[in-house]
Parts: sequence; C-alpha cells; structure tokens
Amino acid sequence: MVTVAPPDTWSYVLRLPHDPRAARVARMTVRAALNGHGMSEVLDVAELLTSELVTNAYRYTKGPASLRLTALGDGRLRVGLWDSNPHIPAPFNKPPGDRVPPALADAEGGRGLLLVQEYASSWGGRPLGDELLGRGAGKLLWFEVGGNGML
Repeated sequence: MVTVAPPDTWSYVLRLPHDPRAARVARMTVRAALNGHGMSEVLDVAELLTSELVTNAYRYTKGPASLRLTALGDGRLRVGLWDSNPHIPAPFNKPPGDRVPPALADAEGGRGLLLVQEYASSWGGRPLGDELLGRGAGKLLWFEVGGNGML
C-alpha cells in the first residue's frame, strides 16, 4: 500500500470582485485552505491580516482584487493581494525592521495595517508598472506568517 503525503508547498488564487462581502469570502477561503493543509497554527493571524488587506482594497479602489495564498514550506505562509490602486501604504512601504507609529487616538483609520507589523514575520509591497497595459496596473502587497517559531 502506498501512502501519499500532501506537499508542504502549494498555492491558491482567488479573484475578488469589488464587493463589500469580499473580505468575508477571503476569510472563509483562508480558513478552508489552512485547515485543509493542517496549518491551523497560523490560521487566526493569516485570516485577520488577509481581512485587513481585502477590506482596504475594497475601500480604496474601484476595481477587483486578487488574493494568493502560498505555502512556502517549513510552516510558512505568504499571502499576497493585488489591487488596482498603485499607492503603497505603511507599513508595506518600509522594511520590516522600520516601525510605523500608531494612529492617533481620534483618527478614523490607520490601525488595521499596523496589525501587519505586529503579527507578520515579514511584509512588503510594490507598485506594478505600466509596461504591460500602458497604464498603472495597481500594486501587490504581501505578508508572511509562520515558520521558525514565529506567528
């Protein structure tokens, strides 16, 4: 009898319409994928941070978004989100060692992305150039969790 072990590297992509329910769909997808691959140790953090990214994509763009979950091996997960706005927000515009100051107490926003610097082991972002379509193609934000005893 041959036993097949699931690979420790895999990837899922989810296209999200510009819809207020997109964050919920993304959370459900993250939960299903991570439970299915036995990555429950990073589930809560990945779900929270994914929800923040997808919510901001809905709030600050007029177009669709695309979510990619990638298991990198050794218990690490990378979550990437593409959207149509080329602006790279803090903390994604700074190296993981640089800290972004907390939002003011009376500010209406600015707290969600600070969760990334608290709970992700690494993160980044980059605008996507206009060489393909002759216009700005948005941005890609990503974060990693898990592996080496990290969240």
